[in-house]
Amino acid sequence: MASLPSANLPATAAPAARRLPGADFGLTVARDASARLATGWLVLGVAALVGSGLFSLLLVLARTPGLKDIFPVANLFQVALVAHVDLSVLVWFLAFAGVLWSLACDGRAIALGWAALALSTAGTVALCVAPLAGDAVPVLANYIPVIDNTVFLAGLAMIAAGVTLAVARTFVAARHTAGALDGEAALRWGIVGSAVATAVALFAFGWSWMEVSPHLERKAYFELLFWGGGHVLQFTWTLLMLAGWLWLASALGLRVPLSPRVALLVFTIALASVFVTPVIYIAHPVASVEHHKLQTWLMRFGGGLAIPPILLALLWSMRRLPSLDSAKRPIFGALAASIGLFAAGGLIGFAISGPNVKIPAHYHGCIVGVTLAFMGLAYHLLPKLGFAAPESRLAAWQPWLYGGGQLAHIVGLVWSGGYGVERKVAGAAQVLRTPQEVAGMGLMGLGGLVAILGGLAFVIVVIGSLRRREASAR
Repeated sequence: MASLPSANLPATAAPAARRLPGADFGLTVARDASARLATGWLVLGVAALVGSGLFSLLLVLARTPGLKDIFPVANLFQVALVAHVDLSVLVWFLAFAGVLWSLACDGRAIALGWAALALSTAGTVALCVAPLAGDAVPVLANYIPVIDNTVFLAGLAMIAAGVTLAVARTFVAARHTAGALDGEAALRWGIVGSAVATAVALFAFGWSWMEVSPHLERKAYFELLFWGGGHVLQFTWTLLMLAGWLWLASALGLRVPLSPRVALLVFTIALASVFVTPVIYIAHPVASVEHHKLQTWLMRFGGGLAIPPILLALLWSMRRLPSLDSAKRPIFGALAASIGLFAAGGLIGFAISGPNVKIPAHYHGCIVGVTLAFMGLAYHLLPKLGFAAPESRLAAWQPWLYGGGQLAHIVGLVWSGGYGVERKVAGAAQVLRTPQEVAGMGLMGLGGLVAILGGLAFVIVVIGSLRRREASAR
């Protein structure tokens, strides 16, 4: 695998007449007001990754045997964990959703789009400075952990308001495709469907906020507040990742044996499950055990139905990989690593037993799978938005570096979880008793450091491209 980025892969694609039937999935990107708005969302997402990387360095130092004794950062572990998770998952994912929603729209209601970006940017700044503003009390709730102070909560509220405006603009300004259903129309349906899922998630957050008593213990309060909407957001990420996989495959010249109608059906199946959420809210109180279990079952079974058809079609199409030039190697690396990490995370989910570090191993694999799909799309979109194509050796190696580091990271967590090492703790609280536990967490730390380097490489590559205009655009 390490030799792929720098080696010229053989041209094994069959001649056009022999190629398997399939559609070209991808959006036509016009360099208009919506494309400029998409660039703004991309910049916000990259900035969030920069902040997340700084906080993740504290996390790795706080949990790695040996290093945790040299760098006294364990007391900051939970605060850094909150900031890292919200920037790397919530803000980065929502920002890239903003990129794709913008590209799926025409020029209507553009002021609404810029207002959404401005609110989300202000909220992101608030999340970054909240650890330094007054009492930084971390609350490690699932899906959206928080720092329980005014600045952080105000930042979340601004991001929610910004996303609400972005979703509203998508509904108002989504482009319509004239003529027969094709791959572009199917892909646009998946992207707009992710905006629908996000709207349902916002509805769930609002309902929970009205129903849950603010006088509860803070951990219980935020857990109940974010449980329902957090589950629905996973459908948003899944829809965007599947759309990204299809788009990247077409960008590589692969012929995915999936018709536009089947792709549209798969996206619809993934979206349909989210409409069970209002039924769950009506049938059971937010604080009930039934509500908790039904949301979990909805994500586990409803969210997974759409993945196998697209995954199998992609793997089949990759049997005959066309020759990769310098512009396509980063895209291929991102697609392959995304599929591999997401599959690894899904398999680890079946091994979870008890509150140990197998749980973060599972969701790190799945989350990083989504992140790599977005990274590949960023590489593909940069020249379409008028910037230089990422063609450097660093760009070619970056997905393998990031994906390989994250794979080592989650393998170390699974290894340690088998010995009962608890999640959400660091430093001496980990109580690493055996050489095997130390070795597992050591592998976790090494993989985490490599992944940080891979994330830094992505930021460097994207910033370098953003600073250079495409030659033909000059």
